[in-house]
Amino acid sequence: MDIAHSQVDKIFEYSCPDNLQVGSRVKVPFGGKFINGRFAGEKVVDGFVIGVSEKSAFPPEKIKPIKEVFDEAPALVTECFSLMERISSRYRVPKAAALRLFLPSEMRLGKVREAFKKYAKVRDISAVIPKNAKKQREVMDFLQTVDEYDYTALCNKFGAGAVNALAEKGALEIEKRQIQRKPFGGEIAEESAKTLTYAQVNAIDSIENSEKTVHLIHGVTGSGKTEIYLQLIAREIARGRTAIFLVPEISLTPQMLSQLRARFKGEAAILHSGLSAGEKFDEWWRLRSGEAKIAIGARSAIFAPLENLGVIIIDEEHDSSYVSETAPRYSTQEIAQLRAEYNGCKLVLGSATPSVESYGNAAEGRFNLITLTERINKKPLPEIIISDMRKEVKRGNNTAFSLALREELDKTLKSGNQAIIFLNRRGYSQTVICRDCGYVARCENCDVSLTYHSEENCLKCHYCGARYKMLTACPDCGGVHVRYGGTGTQRVVADLNALFPDAGIIRMDNDTVSGKDGHYKILHKFAQKQADILVGTQMIAKGHDFPAVTLVGILDADMSLHFSDYRSGERTFQLITQVSGRSGRAGEAGKVVLQTYCPENYILRYAVNYDYLGFFKNEMQVRKATLFPPYSLICRVMVTSENDALALETLKAVYFAAEELKKNYPDEFIFLNRMHSPIKKIQKKHRYQVLMRLKSYKLLKQLYDIAVKNTSNNCLVYIEENPANLS
Repeated sequence: MDIAHSQVDKIFEYSCPDNLQVGSRVKVPFGGKFINGRFAGEKVVDGFVIGVSEKSAFPPEKIKPIKEVFDEAPALVTECFSLMERISSRYRVPKAAALRLFLPSEMRLGKVREAFKKYAKVRDISAVIPKNAKKQREVMDFLQTVDEYDYTALCNKFGAGAVNALAEKGALEIEKRQIQRKPFGGEIAEESAKTLTYAQVNAIDSIENSEKTVHLIHGVTGSGKTEIYLQLIAREIARGRTAIFLVPEISLTPQMLSQLRARFKGEAAILHSGLSAGEKFDEWWRLRSGEAKIAIGARSAIFAPLENLGVIIIDEEHDSSYVSETAPRYSTQEIAQLRAEYNGCKLVLGSATPSVESYGNAAEGRFNLITLTERINKKPLPEIIISDMRKEVKRGNNTAFSLALREELDKTLKSGNQAIIFLNRRGYSQTVICRDCGYVARCENCDVSLTYHSEENCLKCHYCGARYKMLTACPDCGGVHVRYGGTGTQRVVADLNALFPDAGIIRMDNDTVSGKDGHYKILHKFAQKQADILVGTQMIAKGHDFPAVTLVGILDADMSLHFSDYRSGERTFQLITQVSGRSGRAGEAGKVVLQTYCPENYILRYAVNYDYLGFFKNEMQVRKATLFPPYSLICRVMVTSENDALALETLKAVYFAAEELKKNYPDEFIFLNRMHSPIKKIQKKHRYQVLMRLKSYKLLKQLYDIAVKNTSNNCLVYIEENPANLS
């Protein structure tokens, strides 16, 4: 049943037509009682056919018949049911919740179908048309100048009455045809495979000849990882197999899709949440039917309905967006490994800054490690200039831009090149503070401060989307000395416009990107040099290739260092390296100005020298000494409810159960405590957590049992393993 509840998490039997296939979606009667030879009080629900049998252990009169079969071809491939069992068992979710991952939600709920369009063309030129039927004659005259014409447009042009009258007398033929709703349409450029460097050839040979399933490409930015991916895909397509290509950000998919379409034409299909329901439906069926053989997309594309997979590629594998934050809270890499093992295919991970866990696996021989140390254009990596913002403040510079960054920006603009300014904070300012009493404007639904957006002159919550009027006076003390704290991307654009009034400046963050092709429009505009400076958040930090960009400015480079998270150093190193890599990717050498209040920090020093190995060795030593992952497991049990008292009572039950586990397995626990979540409330839901550090994964199943046992209709309890975000 397509009902994600533990009480119906089992197989139900129905009688079916002879030609029913495993994987089909069906409508079936469900529930009710068998009274006087019939079922009373039943309802109709959706279900998935997971098996067909000749016999049943139940009496024939108690077996209900299937009411409807949805699709001509089964929607789910056989592999789905193997993965369903593994996902359901691993993440302790009902089987229906696991199967839902393989279907677009609108398709599963019946909210979208195939799209059809009608076309009209002349069938019988000799048909008799009355002399006074002027419009009918105009239609016939018009259609004789074209091969066929859109039926709806024709009716709008000449009137539906005239068109339909001609169709009724046989003068016109009206044909209904299914159409494809293609995302990011337009002309497909021609592109042939590029000449490979010696390092790229060796990388491909290493992957092809290794017996290992997982391969890690550690290549500096601009080292040609994308071409390696495309070559691997081409080889598998030539062998009659299929491929999945994952990128971390939706903003990267249009660029990657255009490369795949140029190389593989209609064999590439895109899957991500930014598509319209119709586009997603059509792209999904192109993959399921075998018309398309390559799925490109963000995290959810790992569930693409492809059979006979030859290669799965996860680009920027270190990115935290590859871990789902909603149930089931799966790791994309873990699902990819399951699919790779099932299909006997290669899983290729790529990054200039691999996660500590992945590189550790490669260093210890579990993954095949391929290293690319040079850019394909043989140019050096961009020089990184550290700008000490403490000295800037002493000099009286209270702006967001150091003197070094302003000078480099001026040189870049005068030379006709482009620049990227990175700040991982959207909005005009981060907080609104009363200088008289210290009041900070906060969201009523979430325990977070509001961000000021100058273009709309309002305050926004970036967690629930709530909007508030801008304060003219403090609601606590009535004071009028309200100021802005922190700087956001919107403020940076305003300041840049004041400094460089003749420069074209565009902003890219969640506030400026709207619609399925919002990312594409901004990036295309910048790529076409219709703007000189691109200001943005993390979505501009990785994957993009702009030949004219010779300068990158990183504002508040050490901001992520101050998060109370064991990964803060790793994330800072990755972010700096990734965004620096956008500079100097073509002919001219690139520069990076890194602004910081902590220039002596060892993480920044490793980043400035692009010393990943030095960073990795140091980080592993720190984590081993402090017993943080991968030398332990951090397990967070989250308790959320709109009822604060219920959440607190549930927290106690979870904690006492965890304490009991600790008594039985004292050597497994490094740390155990209960507390408010750092953000105490989001979207009106109170949040508590039991945080523990364990020496191994030995007790994980028992902890999932505790979470499932304490979840109720009004209180959600769930587990996060080594959570990417502890807030």
